Amino acid sequence: MSDSVSASPFSRLGIVVGMEAEASLIRPFLPTARFGLSGATLSGARQAVLDLLEGGADALLSFGLAAGLDPALQPGAVVMPRHVVVNGERLAAAPALLDWLGAERADVIDGDLLHSDVIVTEAARKMALFRQTGCVALDMESGVVAEMAAARQVPFAVMRVVCDPAGRTLPPAAVVALRPDGGLAVGALARSILCNPFQIPALIRVGRDAGQARAAAKAALERRFP
Repeated sequence: MSDSVSASPFSRLGIVVGMEAEASLIRPFLPTARFGLSGATLSGARQAVLDLLEGGADALLSFGLAAGLDPALQPGAVVMPRHVVVNGERLAAAPALLDWLGAERADVIDGDLLHSDVIVTEAARKMALFRQTGCVALDMESGVVAEMAAARQVPFAVMRVVCDPAGRTLPPAAVVALRPDGGLAVGALARSILCNPFQIPALIRVGRDAGQARAAAKAALERRFP
């Protein structure tokens, strides 16, 4: 791994993720980076970004999985948006960080990414958001990163991989399964399945899609940081 490829253009990179499983994907490639874990909650994302900024981070990266809004994007599509849309405002990612991450690759999607304060699970809602905004994907951390980075005049970028595609509605168990620390809430998951065992096939698809997305994220990192 050459220094010209592996070294960040910023000396104190902070990486915001939703879950520890996402951090474990990128940490081997960027072992000196600092990490903030949101637990897939809005308040957790704000605290994670604040901790990184107060700790001296001079650039921020939002990394992990995302929901697809563009129906053309399948699980595993890598998105490095030029802009993050937050409450109708388009906040520009830092070109230097995007270039360093390999955003110019032909297999990387650079369409806008939409911030949401809540988890969007319904296919109909995702399709409506795509029509309304033109954004290709959605997550709950990147908008917080973009807004807080802009307020502090700190450069940011986003690297997200589509997990649940636009045309698929997530089963209820997939939503209740996450703890605030990003771990698996086994009890809540079991109760949801017991209440509605017919969602098991959909849960299996979610697991398969998540595995495909994680593999795609790792492959993209290996291509950039061999």
